Amino acid sequence: MRKFIFSILTLGLLFSCSDGDLQIETIDFDSVSIQYCAAPVRNAGNLMFKINEGEALILQLQSGVLNNGIVGDTITTESTVPGQSQVTYRVFSDAVDNDYFCDDIPVVEPTVIDEVVAEDGMVIVETMLADNDSTLFVHNISLSGISFVTGNGERITNLAINEFGEVTTTVPN
Repeated sequence: MRKFIFSILTLGLLFSCSDGDLQIETIDFDSVSIQYCAAPVRNAGNLMFKINEGEALILQLQSGVLNNGIVGDTITTESTVPGQSQVTYRVFSDAVDNDYFCDDIPVVEPTVIDEVVAEDGMVIVETMLADNDSTLFVHNISLSGISFVTGNGERITNLAINEFGEVTTTVPN
């Protein structure tokens, strides 16, 4: 009887082991600074990202979301995800830096272990004239209702990425 119970327990342990699937429990980038390869420009698509060691949150803004604004007013622009803008979360095999996104020839290492594209949400951009410089617009970028669904159908709901960051563009002449 002991051999039978031992065999059952051993089989149970073998079949309950992880199959190597990556489990993403939290996506937290609020304390990480926004980066980009080329300075953001008005009325164009812009690629921005946040890197947190071996993971990255990538935002591809819809063209025109960083608009001209109106001197003296605050303008709020919204862009839907994934229809107009795209938010992607990547996990890498090792720490990554901005060279991964900015080099003309992509780096080979680190490799992407997992990538999840947001299936729902909104990018909100609040544009205003810079307080100390009348030649610059400040764009505060926020994410709202971003929803990631992993390859195995799990929804990631524990998100800490509400404030994506702040960028500036020049006021047109």
